[in-house]
Amino acid sequence: RLNCIRNNIWLAMCGVLSSGLAVLSSFGLMLFCGVPFVITVANAPFLILGVGVDDMFIMIASWEQSSRKKEKSNVKSLLAETYSEAALSVTITTLTDVLAFFIGTWTAFPSVRSFCLYTGTAFVFCYVYTMTFYGAVLVLNHKREQGNRHWLTCMRVDVDKDEAENSCLYNACCIGSCSRQQSQPESEHPMSIFFKKYYGPFVTNKWIKLLMVLLYGAYLGGSIYGCTQIREGIDLRNLANDDSYVVPYYDDEEKYFSTYGPRVMVVITESVDYWNESVRLDIESCAQNLE
Repeated sequence: RLNCIRNNIWLAMCGVLSSGLAVLSSFGLMLFCGVPFVITVANAPFLILGVGVDDMFIMIASWEQSSRKKEKSNVKSLLAETYSEAALSVTITTLTDVLAFFIGTWTAFPSVRSFCLYTGTAFVFCYVYTMTFYGAVLVLNHKREQGNRHWLTCMRVDVDKDEAENSCLYNACCIGSCSRQQSQPESEHPMSIFFKKYYGPFVTNKWIKLLMVLLYGAYLGGSIYGCTQIREGIDLRNLANDDSYVVPYYDDEEKYFSTYGPRVMVVITESVDYWNESVRLDIESCAQNLE
């Protein structure tokens, strides 16, 4: 927002901070419990940031809608209305994510198990901080707006002062474009108007609903067919650069040696006297017999 009072930069920053706190709490708890930290766990913060920011937008949108519905309500009723609207959505998304990652802990791969433990626990902390820490941030920001305080300095903005006495830069940075208006709930967002007045009636039309069912049926059929075509395994060529010498090596191996099956190796686990000719002959004889 261009308004120095209605600007919600601190809300966005605290939303990111909430995700960071969840990552720190999760990593600290898992390390304290002795869960191994593998390199794949370093990707977890990006997942937590995505979910945390999504929860932040849901909380802000619910708060704005509650403010428009109850302009004269106190903070407690506004926060209660916000949680009644946002908590269900946040809880369901968090629950599905946590279940998905904790199911992944059943795998036999230790690295994947550690990654799922760290990430699933971080989702739990992200939910806790969103429901507690971020709700408090919303209340503090609301009180700042009600007091007509600047978003950065938190100093009270004099809305009755004549703007003509100040420079254009001062009015833009220290007063804002709507300086003469008290902090009031804003009008409905254009995106909300679009979905309510245009998109909603469009998708609820009976012919559009029939088309949606047909499209989903085609998508579902294609997905089932795709699942039957999936091959388990990994192509090692995809792990190297396109210009790497490893790529032609694997190409030649698949072209000339794939019909022979996997390699068979013989390991001698004891210390033997390789300088002794009879020992070498015994090893050679063993290899020939195996062949």
